[in-house]
Parts: sequence; C-alpha cells; structure tokens
Amino acid sequence: MEPNDVKHEESRQIKKYTLGVIVIIAGLLLLLVNTGFLPYEFQHILISWQMLLIAIGIVSLFSSESRTPGTILILIGVIFILPRIFDLPFNAMHLFWPLILIAIGVLILFRRIPHGPWHPGINRQSQPRDDGYIFEDNIFSGTKNRIIQQVFRGGHINCIFGGSELDLSQATLAEGINELEVNTIFGGVTITVPSDWKVQLKITSILGGFTDKRTYLKESPDPSRILIIKGSVIFGGGEIKCC
Repeated sequence: MEPNDVKHEESRQIKKYTLGVIVIIAGLLLLLVNTGFLPYEFQHILISWQMLLIAIGIVSLFSSESRTPGTILILIGVIFILPRIFDLPFNAMHLFWPLILIAIGVLILFRRIPHGPWHPGINRQSQPRDDGYIFEDNIFSGTKNRIIQQVFRGGHINCIFGGSELDLSQATLAEGINELEVNTIFGGVTITVPSDWKVQLKITSILGGFTDKRTYLKESPDPSRILIIKGSVIFGGGEIKCC
C-alpha cells in the first residue's frame, strides 16, 4: 500500500472511531435524560446546533493534521451554548470576537512558518516545496502559488481572515491518492487544476461553501491518480476551476 493510501486509511479510521465515541456518549446522555437521571432541560442542550459544532470540532481535532478549524468550531459552540447552561450576568455574544482574536493571536505565536517570515496584510508569493507538497498558513494575509513542471502530492492550506490562490494547471498529479487539506475561517481558496484531473471533495461547510466550478472535464488518462480535497470551510468559501 502506498504511503498516501496508508495515511488516508489511518485518518479515516480515527475519524470513524472518534465519531462513534461521540455518538455513543450522546446516546448515553439522552438515555439518562429520558430515564430521569438528568433534568429534561438537558435534552435541549444536548440536541442543539451548538453541540453539533462542538462535535464536529472534536472530530476535526482527532482526524486532521491541522488543529485550527476544530479549535475554532469548539470555541464558537462553547460561546453560544454558555447562556443555555448558566445564567450569565453578561451577554455571551460579547465574548465572541475577543476570544476569536485571542485564539488567532495564539495561533500566530505558535504556528509553523514553512515559507519564511510572516507578513500580515501582504499578498505574497510563496515557494512550493521541491518534494511536491505545499504547506501554507495565511493569517490576515494571502498567497499566490503556481506549480510548474512538478509532481503535486498534496499538503495543507489554512486561511484565517486570508486567502490563497493555487495554480496547478501545469503540474502533474502524483500516482495514487493525493490529499490536500483546506481549512478556511473567514477566508477563501481558489484552486486551478487541469481539466483531466480526477478530483474528489470532502469538505465540511459551516455557513460557507466549497464548489467545483469546472464546466469542461476530460477523461483522465490514469483514473488511479486522484486528488482529494478535504477540510472545512467556516464563514468562508472555496472553488475549483479549470485552466
């Protein structure tokens, strides 16, 4: 089995077990509510969109190389569920932006910088790695990349209040399954691929969307070469287009 295939299978197994544990815990809590061991009001907390965000965030933490989207989802879910659990002397919404900014600040301090120094607010041209992988973390910034005459194997792109444009129109997709993880929070990503590439989307969207806007597709000369674009889009967007 190819290394990418092994990695994909491990990620899938971790996601499956994490989701399974969360569902079992939710079922046990609901059972306790229905049998009277927990107050009935707890059911309205357990079955809510806030708990859904927290659950998705936990799954993302355990099944993704990047912890950023999961952390943000959990933070948003906790902020909005606090008023349903406690009688707070203040509006929980007043915590939203301060905590989001604090979280982003922590990420800036401890983030990896694979392409050199970070320049906030500057649209910069970063250099893809020679091994065919690309790793970007754009926070209040943006990047434009073009991979020319090079085998593309995947990587990750994280955009928080930023954007990324990746041009793969002159690249060659590596053999087997290749994964590109894309996570955007208040940001956007545009990916240009050849019309004969086989691309699969596995994106979780929360108040956002990621669409394949290719209108003309050619038959792939090697169907075993697949690019899987996975990740999450939160208050943001992304698109795939042809060259």
